[in-house]
Amino acid sequence: MASSQEEVTLLGVVGSPFLHRVQIALKLKGVEYKYLEDDLNNKSDLLLKYNPVYKMIPVLVHNEKPISESLVIVEYIDDTWKNNPILPSDPYQRALARFWAKFIDDKCVVPAWKSAFMTDEKEKEKAKEELFEALSFLENELKGKFFGGEEFGFVDIAAVLIPIIQEIAGLQLFTSEKFPKLSKWSQDFHNHPVVNEVMPPKDQLFAYFKARAQSFVAKRKN
Repeated sequence: MASSQEEVTLLGVVGSPFLHRVQIALKLKGVEYKYLEDDLNNKSDLLLKYNPVYKMIPVLVHNEKPISESLVIVEYIDDTWKNNPILPSDPYQRALARFWAKFIDDKCVVPAWKSAFMTDEKEKEKAKEELFEALSFLENELKGKFFGGEEFGFVDIAAVLIPIIQEIAGLQLFTSEKFPKLSKWSQDFHNHPVVNEVMPPKDQLFAYFKARAQSFVAKRKN
């Protein structure tokens, strides 16, 4: 638990799965924090001060020390508050968890985004094929109820955005026929009390993704 002497602030935009990764970790640890909503179309001076490199949310500020990039923040939270471990204690298992979390960001996030929001049908279909290939690896890697075992962990938190995109875009990714283990995982993870308490209503998720999709299309036209 965060002591009264500690100041924890989180900058984000509701609906961002990257923000919700961090919120899930903070909730799991029982860390109290101040949340500041930002506007990616009119970024605050605070965001530009604390993340001048990427100028993106989320940013965690702990005792005036800023940390950016969602998975880096989750690792920092796990290292700082020792209760309810997120990463395994075994070095090899920790390395594997980091590998699969990076795999999700590298091989799942971009094609999931494109398959949901691209207007070019050829690009969309290619992205969906890439995503299905990546999901096949995750399906084979999922050995128990969660990637972290009986309780969710680092890889599960990293993967939170995939079912979010599926729900918002109406994609049939985690079908019980194609990916039975991932389909069950998605239900169990989102029904977990910690995750369920953190996740915002669907309309807020939809508003975030709609705004990001419009920004993505506008940049491609320039």
